[in-house]
Amino acid sequence: MTASVIGFSLLVMGVFLLVGKVIRVSVPLFQSLFLPSSILGGFAALLLGPQVLGNALAPLTGEESFWSTGLFTEEITEVWAALPGLMINVIFASLFIGKKTPSIKTIWNYGGPQLAFGWTVGWGQYVVGLLIALLILTPFFDIPPMAGALIEIGFEGGHGTAAGMQSTFEELGFPEAYDLAVGLATIGVLSGVIVGIILINIAARKKQTAIEMDENSFSDLQKLGIREFENREAAGKMTVRSESIEPLSFHVAMISIAILIGYGIQQAFIGLEAVTWGPWTDTYVMTYIPLFPLAMIGGILLQLFLDRFDRFNLVDRQMVMRVQGLSLDVLILTAIATISLAVIGEYFVPFLLLAVAGVGWNVLAFKLFAKKMIPSYWFERAIGDFGQSMGITATGLLLMRIVDPNVETPALEAFGYKQLIYEPFLGGGLVTALSVPVIYSIGPIPFLVFAFVMSLVGWAVGIFYFGKQKVESL
Repeated sequence: MTASVIGFSLLVMGVFLLVGKVIRVSVPLFQSLFLPSSILGGFAALLLGPQVLGNALAPLTGEESFWSTGLFTEEITEVWAALPGLMINVIFASLFIGKKTPSIKTIWNYGGPQLAFGWTVGWGQYVVGLLIALLILTPFFDIPPMAGALIEIGFEGGHGTAAGMQSTFEELGFPEAYDLAVGLATIGVLSGVIVGIILINIAARKKQTAIEMDENSFSDLQKLGIREFENREAAGKMTVRSESIEPLSFHVAMISIAILIGYGIQQAFIGLEAVTWGPWTDTYVMTYIPLFPLAMIGGILLQLFLDRFDRFNLVDRQMVMRVQGLSLDVLILTAIATISLAVIGEYFVPFLLLAVAGVGWNVLAFKLFAKKMIPSYWFERAIGDFGQSMGITATGLLLMRIVDPNVETPALEAFGYKQLIYEPFLGGGLVTALSVPVIYSIGPIPFLVFAFVMSLVGWAVGIFYFGKQKVESL
């Protein structure tokens, strides 16, 4: 693999990001669903790659012809397959860089109700998934019980977490789990938007929203994914002078430091385990932990350092988010473009069971618990957590944007505070990263019991603590 091959692969990837944008602009249905261009470009690349176009043309042109791999060479596909696992480290390392760390009291008061709801849903996904694995997938399809963690990995974690777990799946002897997780993440994003909009329409008709819904709240340009000229904002601030270092380079360097801190933590844990509890218990888990959740910890530690010593406020959050956004686009496109359709086909029934169970649990939890847990503006706040539990944070933000276009409720602020505690654990955090190795090491039953207890704790805090606050406020 040469540098020129890697560079050309990135150029082709850039073309398909634009292809996805053209598809989004050209198809009204995709505009109404607000599908990201990276997802559309990823599907376009998948169709034109070796698994669809290549397989269709290979019998006609011969196995050795250029067309047997579609429009891409094997080298391009190989480069793309490696990118998701790299980009997820950038995404998680930059989650908290540039954000001022609020007090625990502020986080609890604003984000507590949504944290309780999200905690219940997230751990509940493990409960539902492991029950399906133990009762159906393992006895009837001979699939490892660790498949029960795929709902949380694919739905709460999204494409990024699925990609970050690829090496873990391979080391534990279940490489097919990567393709299943990416497939579930794709189902989650699509169903998250579709089901979310259905729930919003139902709530609007029943007058369950605090803000009256405007059917024309999104302009034609917004549906196209284009900002109105008068509403265009700067992508970031020039916090350092370009003659000393380019601002974008400076922020990339900050993210790099966060990833290196995470790498140091990872190696320290592996070394500690090797000389302590590993030999004593003959159980080794740390070697299976991917880098991305520890890169997030590295970002938090870096931000705590900056909060105290960066008197010039050199890190601009908007600039960090641009790097994060680019990484997410690259990750989603390449993950979808290289997903194995053969694996999805081979495990179609288990895949369908997990997908239906995941969607069903999220909808059921939203309908049963959200209103009872969140004391004010329950729908505007809970719909964001619902969107996140189905796919990615952006889905939750989109749904909140539909019901609260002018940010008149505390939904967005509370959602952000909730993330500060939620993300380090679930939705791609330490629990997500540890779940598969732990299930592999100690078995599914103990983890199922623990997940049930954690979900029950979230439910109890939401119902009996924050729910009581709502009764008192009336």
